[in-house]
Amino acid sequence: MKIVITGALGHIGSRLIRVLQNHFSDPEIVMIDDLSTQRYASLFNLPRGARYSFIEGNVKKIQWDTVLQGANVLVHLSALTDAAGTVDSPEIVHENNFESTKIVADACLKSTVPIIFPSTTSVYGTQLDLVDEDSEDLKPQSPYAACKIKEEVYLKAQFNKGLKGIVCRFGTIYGVSEGMRFHTAVNKFCWQAVMKQPITVWETAINQKRPYLSLEDGCNFIIWLIQKQMYMGEIFNVVTNNVTVKEVLDVIQQFVFKIDLKFVQHKIMNQLSYEVSAKKIKDLGFNFKGSLEKGIEETVHLLTQASS
Repeated sequence: MKIVITGALGHIGSRLIRVLQNHFSDPEIVMIDDLSTQRYASLFNLPRGARYSFIEGNVKKIQWDTVLQGANVLVHLSALTDAAGTVDSPEIVHENNFESTKIVADACLKSTVPIIFPSTTSVYGTQLDLVDEDSEDLKPQSPYAACKIKEEVYLKAQFNKGLKGIVCRFGTIYGVSEGMRFHTAVNKFCWQAVMKQPITVWETAINQKRPYLSLEDGCNFIIWLIQKQMYMGEIFNVVTNNVTVKEVLDVIQQFVFKIDLKFVQHKIMNQLSYEVSAKKIKDLGFNFKGSLEKGIEETVHLLTQASS
């Protein structure tokens, strides 16, 4: 089993490359990353039981014919993911994310290698009712989410041409990995709480409900797709929890007994509240095992030693 992973040293990738060998016999794992975020430590102490190779480079400049030779699947995790931080830079998001996905998808089609593409539940934007994959009322509120929609459209066109693959609309990731970052809600809140900083919450957001995804469930879903070879060109919502910001903070307070809140303004997402259904994949037999409590407890535990 040869598995190629772009963005392999990031939050999801650095966990995925470590757990694949628990599910596949002697897998060959090709890790691609441009090291733009300098997460070198994601390469440290890789487990035995897999054959690893690392390629440093931008996916737009990779020799894909060579890399994809003999590959069973490509997991395309490479992307700019900071939605709030790129709100004023749509052209940068397009150039990096869309153009990279286009090149990777074309290469997979040419090499007949299936692609697993993580999109985002942020494509739904504010919704009054529970939404599922059939919803056509998409309201992206960031260049990141808008670009994901464009990438999905391009992939659908390639699926119609014969590309095999799947689109996964992931909730906001939380949980521990060697390459984890702290710019998304749950992880950022944990960092601020442990470091005795005010937890910064967007105004009006405290009671808004949003979809989150345990990193454990995210990796398990990718593994499940590969095991089942479920490359039918469809979209799946992948969500562990739909919870409010207040519910997230209540869990953090179980492990960090005193927290302070600071309400801040931002030009996007202040009105973002929505709930996403993962019924489609549950009906196909995937079981979610992660929990918000476990993810927060593990993150707080790792940070606590540095907060004395």
